[in-house]
Amino acid sequence: MSIDKKFNWLNPITVAIALASMSLFGCSDQNGTTQTYKLVTGPQGGAWYPLGGALKALIENGQSEIKVQVLPGGGVSNALALHTGQAQIALAQSVTSLDAIGGKPPFQEPLENICNIATFYRQYFQVVTLAESSVNNPYDLKNKVLATQPRGATGEAITNHLLQAHNMSYDSLENVSFGSYTDSVTLMKDGNADVFTLTTTIPSGAVMDLASSRSIKLMPMSEESHKKMLEINSKYERGLIPKGTYPEQSNDVPTIFWYTHLAARCDVENNVISHILDVVQSGSMELVSVTKAIAGLDIETMTRDIGVPMHPGATEWYEKQKEQ
Repeated sequence: MSIDKKFNWLNPITVAIALASMSLFGCSDQNGTTQTYKLVTGPQGGAWYPLGGALKALIENGQSEIKVQVLPGGGVSNALALHTGQAQIALAQSVTSLDAIGGKPPFQEPLENICNIATFYRQYFQVVTLAESSVNNPYDLKNKVLATQPRGATGEAITNHLLQAHNMSYDSLENVSFGSYTDSVTLMKDGNADVFTLTTTIPSGAVMDLASSRSIKLMPMSEESHKKMLEINSKYERGLIPKGTYPEQSNDVPTIFWYTHLAARCDVENNVISHILDVVQSGSMELVSVTKAIAGLDIETMTRDIGVPMHPGATEWYEKQKEQ
């Protein structure tokens, strides 16, 4: 079965991103001395794309055997790209990787060859409304106008999970816009959407942009709602968006979070994985300059159990670190 038919449940743009990275695994130059590995990240304008550029610079610095091509992507499409061999390395969301391996929605079958290299930082699910909104819990989303990310993005998938956990679907809403952060913010500013859902580090630049012109509030996630979400994905953790994260936010807001992690195909050579981990450890400050959430990255964080199997080369590397 062809890739485009087999995965036609994905947004066509998502599939196009994945297919754009099609190549032979670990493509080498004519002399066979340099291997190029494709790294899928996030959409241009998001946090993952520049992080991918920073990783490329670290990996390529001081050696000529390993080259990296950075490509845009998204949480769901990146898992697909690893599975099909269209990419060898990926920035990924832990909960999406787990769904991919288990063949849970939005995936229609289990995906293979997805291994963890290092766990990086937390990502928070945020449900944003205008201050005067009547949306105070997930059930209040019924018959509202929603703005979320394109199909294939983790934020959209988790929004779908939220509705599913509370016996709803997109059909329960008045209308749904699947667009960019910028599109969603514009809809909210103009009063053409009631709710904006997204998954980012905090504070989110998009939410700050909205809050600069409209008073906002965040919908809290109750313990009951968290338990319902756990039935869909066991790695949804409950945490707080601290008060003061956004303008006029006077209270901590409970929500769910998970982790951005660096993933690779499980058959990428161990020495390549070892090199990547060497430069991530030694160059963590360069990564912090691009993504502040990486600050404080250490072995304990990098080896956090997110439910995704560790790459054998990464396991070997971490064991050596413990011996030192």
